[in-house]
Amino acid sequence: MNDKTRTPERKGRRRRPRGKSPGGYVEIIPLGGMGEIGKNIFAFRYNDEILVVDGGLAFPEEHMLGVDILIPRIDYLVENAKYIKGWILTHGHEDHIGALPFLFPQLPKVPIYGAKLTLGLLKGKLEEFGLRPGEFDLNEVGPDARLKIGRYFTVDLFRMTHSIPDNSGMIIHTPIGRIVHTGDFKLDPTPIDGQVSHLAKIAQAGAEGVLLLIADSTNAERPGITPSEAEVAKALDQVIGQAKGRVFVTTFASHIHRIQSVIRAAERYGRKVAMEGRSMLKFARIALELGYLEVKDRLYTVDEIKDLPDEEVLVLATGSQGQPMSVLSRLASGTHAKLSIRPGDTVILSSSPIPGNEEAVNRVINQLYALGARVLYPPAYKVHASGHASQEELKLILSLTTPRFFMPWHGEIRHQTNFKWLAESMPNPPEKTIVAENGDVVCLKPNDIQITGKVPAGALYVDGLGVGDITDEILEERQLMSADGVVVITALATRDPVVEVVSRGFVKAGQRLHNEIRKMALEMIVKGVRQKKPLEEIRDEIYYPIRKFIRKTTGRDPILIPIVIEG
Repeated sequence: MNDKTRTPERKGRRRRPRGKSPGGYVEIIPLGGMGEIGKNIFAFRYNDEILVVDGGLAFPEEHMLGVDILIPRIDYLVENAKYIKGWILTHGHEDHIGALPFLFPQLPKVPIYGAKLTLGLLKGKLEEFGLRPGEFDLNEVGPDARLKIGRYFTVDLFRMTHSIPDNSGMIIHTPIGRIVHTGDFKLDPTPIDGQVSHLAKIAQAGAEGVLLLIADSTNAERPGITPSEAEVAKALDQVIGQAKGRVFVTTFASHIHRIQSVIRAAERYGRKVAMEGRSMLKFARIALELGYLEVKDRLYTVDEIKDLPDEEVLVLATGSQGQPMSVLSRLASGTHAKLSIRPGDTVILSSSPIPGNEEAVNRVINQLYALGARVLYPPAYKVHASGHASQEELKLILSLTTPRFFMPWHGEIRHQTNFKWLAESMPNPPEKTIVAENGDVVCLKPNDIQITGKVPAGALYVDGLGVGDITDEILEERQLMSADGVVVITALATRDPVVEVVSRGFVKAGQRLHNEIRKMALEMIVKGVRQKKPLEEIRDEIYYPIRKFIRKTTGRDPILIPIVIEG
């Protein structure tokens, strides 16, 4: 260690080793994952080289009508594509790899590194989008591998327990010092697969000097320690063992450890396991093929379990977030083609609602109760544990790394801020904490960190086959239509005009209101034709008075569409 690179020791703080630094700076640009849960993607830049980490999606909020998913804007990466030297994937959750089929075609084919399960899931996604995995430079690496990215970045991966196997954090060695990026994590002492977090690597990095820590903020508000997945497995075993009728379990399709626990409990009590739901079947197939899921018997179809005794049936289904077209939602509403909930069935929600999904989940729970099911869900039953670290685990990571600078990530602003306060309460706090936003250019120097600029960031809406063609203005129009409906006036502009009025989602207007609207439109057309006005002007003269009339008459503000055709 070169002591000349160290800053003078401050009173009350021990001197931190800094590592070698020839000067210069690293730009850290979060294009997603800051101030939100989802869309995780980072760009790390030193001089003319960029390292990209992850590329995830987010799910739409309730007001985003018709939107399927959200993906991050990557204008910065497109503009600087020639500088990208490598891409590292921390794990296989949708909020970290789900956007890649949309992002990869916009960028050059650089080496992509990920663990076995992560790449297996990615390949499945690429194929689903009509892309050939063989066309991309996919490199399978272990969760503790060392990678050389370009001239400036050397990356040491380290295993971290989470709610999916093959999850890694990373130590990014740069010319100015070490950056520790935890990835998503919790410090589970008894994970289902026995693969505990590799804390020795983090401690070693801390001993050698960490310039910046970037860490998971999701549970920064929660005191204590996040329960182990082994505790959830025990609770699931207990409730499945006590169930008298059929058992339905819903959880995240990517939660391979949780699915394994459910399958083991089902096998223990003589139940055949069927899976229903596209994502559940896809993830299970990949996990089985790659050896991450063990089934003593086999997985059954819902058709095969129909005639079995109720006490021999367990169904793993999608729908843990109350998604309208998911298996559980269709079961709750009685619209599933092959299955139905009966009195005596047990339904286990082995998950917690993502913020914003609470109402949808509660609606499904109430519907299941109405059908006579016994519904078990947290916190009343310990059938779920978060995959993210709580405060005591976050303190341990801070203690092991003792970073000079700190940047909380992967959370809403309240999570990031609470993590900042937690870091500042430590005996040896970081010198400076940056609470960044998406698009911030965070300039990291050997002796300072600050936000020095902004690049385009935010979300692109994916709606059906369209990517980015849905704007905030269009969403606003959809909200207006959903609230007040639409009125369409179609008119033929001649000396003897014809006008038709159609409304949808408006009020039960009746013939009188339609007649009044038609009468006003006729007057404007007759006047416009007589005065030989352009069609655009006639449309405007129809639009504004009728809009004002509808507001005054009904108190509503529907989308009004006048269509005037020249006769």
